[in-house]
Order: sequence, then C-alpha cells, then structure tokens
Amino acid sequence: KGKVYYLNFKPEAADQWTALAKEYTKEKGVEVKVQTAASGTYEQTLKSEIAKTEAPTLFQVNGPVGYQNWKKYTADMSNTDVYKELANQDVALKDGDKVVGVPYVMETYGLIYNKDILNKYFALDGAKATSMDEIDNFDTLKAVADDMQARKDELGIKGAFTSAGFDSSSDWRFKTHLANLPLYYEFKDDNVTEQPAKIKGTYLPNYKKIFDLYIADSTTDPTQLSAKTGDDANSEFALGEAAFYQNGTWAWTDLQKAGMKAESVGMMPIYTGVKGEEKQGLATGSENYWCINDKASDADKKATEDFLSWVITSDTGKKAISQDMGFTTPFKTFDDVKFDNPLTEAAVEDQKSGKTQVSWNFTMMPSEEWKNKVGQALLEYAQGTGKWDAVKTAFVDGWASEYEASH
Repeated sequence: KGKVYYLNFKPEAADQWTALAKEYTKEKGVEVKVQTAASGTYEQTLKSEIAKTEAPTLFQVNGPVGYQNWKKYTADMSNTDVYKELANQDVALKDGDKVVGVPYVMETYGLIYNKDILNKYFALDGAKATSMDEIDNFDTLKAVADDMQARKDELGIKGAFTSAGFDSSSDWRFKTHLANLPLYYEFKDDNVTEQPAKIKGTYLPNYKKIFDLYIADSTTDPTQLSAKTGDDANSEFALGEAAFYQNGTWAWTDLQKAGMKAESVGMMPIYTGVKGEEKQGLATGSENYWCINDKASDADKKATEDFLSWVITSDTGKKAISQDMGFTTPFKTFDDVKFDNPLTEAAVEDQKSGKTQVSWNFTMMPSEEWKNKVGQALLEYAQGTGKWDAVKTAFVDGWASEYEASH
C-alpha cells in the first residue's frame, strides 16, 4: 500500500485537514500525513520538504508563475478523478496537454451590494435604474452611484461606495484585484496565456474610470485614504453607510460577524466600460492548485489519487471541505451542497448564468514590488498628490522592469 503526505498551504484549515486525514486512515487503513506551512512560508517549507526522502506526495502551487518553480515535480493529473470531476476543465492548470494542477477552492469577487439600500434607491422618484438587472454596464453603474451620492441624506448613507483604503489590509483590493480587469481584457485581446515580458496597458483608461468612481462617490474624503483599513470598509458596509463594497466570497464571515443578514447581500460584476461588458460575469479563479509529486513512488502516487478522489466524493470529505473549511469548490460532486454564504450563492448563480467569468490573471503579475508601486501611484493619484501618468508608468514600465529583474 502506498501512503500520502500532504503539505497544506492554508493555515486556517490545518485542524480540519488533520481530522480528515485521520478519518481516511480509519476508514481505508492508508497512512495520511498532513503538515501545514506557517503563513507566508509555503515556498521555503516546500523546498526543504521536497528534498527529503519522505517528501510530500501532494503539494500546492498558486498558478502559472508558482508552477514554473515546481515544473519537474508535477505529475500529469489528466486521468485522476479530481480532474474528471471538474465542472469546467478549463480551470485546471495545464502545460500543453499535461494537466499539472487541479484547483480545489474557487474564489469569486466583484461589487458586493446592499439589497435594502438599493431597493430604497430604486423606489425614489427619478432613480437612474429601477432594478439590479438594469445595472449591467459602467454607464448605468456610474449614473446610479452619482445619483445615490447626490441623494445620500435621503437614503441615509455616507456614500455610494465604501472607503478605498490604502492601508495594507485593504490596498490589495485595488493594486491586485481591480488591476486584474485591465489585464484580463488585454490578455483576452492578445491571446496571452502565460506571463508576458511586457504589457501595453490598453485598458488603463477603463481602470481609471472605475477607480475615479470609487473615490468620487465614497464615504470618505480622498485625503483620508492612506490610513483607511479593510476593517473600515467592512464596517461601513455592514452598518449600511455605503451601498457598494469591492470584495469577494471570503468577506462574508466578517460581514456576518458585523451583523449583516444573508438576505440583504448580493454581488455583481465590476464594470469598467468595456464594449460588450453586459455579458461579463464575476471574477472567479483560484490560487490553490493541488499537484501530485511526480518523483513519489507509483504506490504513493496511486494512494494520493485515491485519497483526493475520496475527499471530493465521500460525504465525510465533502462536508469537511464545504462546511468545516468553508471552501467553494469547482467539482460536480458538490452540486448538491447548500451554502450558507450568500456571496457563494451569487458566485454559483453567476457561473450558471451563461455570462463569461473574468479569469484571475493577477497570478501572472511579475512581483509583489510591482503591485506595491502600482498601489503607491494609485494612492498619490487619489489624494491629489500625483498624476494618473504615474499609475500608467508603474503599470506598464514597472511590469517590464520587474519581469526582467526576476528572469
């Protein structure tokens, strides 16, 4: 019999994985060891573990860029149940015809909105839209947000959007997640499928449009943004001080803790004024891909495939993943699972809607340094201490120089 050794990436699910491994051993008599890397140390831990004789048989990469480091350790997963059970096989990580990684948690982000505030707005005389269905492009979103901002006293809000804070607990929403949209459209136009050495910045005017809207129709004066945190935005939204909040499925736990009711919350795509965006869906992707160690023995590889198959098909495994760990998964076997997260429900509906999901391309961003420079330029622009040109420079020239530095 082979055995399984999983090097887990998510510290928040460490206990749940350990419990699941014990359960599997009890049921099948196969040894499963789980080790969890401390937050932010996964790559180093994997480097030292993979060199040992008892190396992990199952590990993780975060996407195309992370894959480059572990290329020679990834087995082809095209015959595994986890690959065959994907609802959409396009989400797998591929290298030519070889399936090198299978995502096990999908996350989705967009504009979270407060249904109660919007319904109150739709009922006003002269409202720029009368239902959420009408807000399916940037121009309508802007007309609605501008009007809400002008009538904020009537609506009892402080602004249409929550604060676009640039403290490190919040800035990733703009320098990474929002920055994904111009990249997504550019890469789509140019058929880019792997990290390019340089980019053009074709859709930066669209990035500017939505960012301008965030800071103009906000709860917060632009000069205050440098100190605003993720908690600030969360609490402004939960307290009903703003109608829109850019974030993702993972934000529900905090919103619920702050007293929000599931029926008050929805999520819509982030529109930036691109032609045909009425058919654009939410941004859905993964930074969590399972890879099987190709250097493990055949028996261990087989044991690892069987373990993964059990995790996504058995009631025990499905409950652990969806309820105990709270993950949204890409597998067909989870179709009967009910979520108590309204943002996950919105994501699942969006995936079935026939709209085109925006893929996650920020996994191709050349470095943390690139994001930080874009973030710095965005903040200076927002505060009025810098020009938009500096954002363009950080985005386009910064990409080329960061790419060169890492290659």
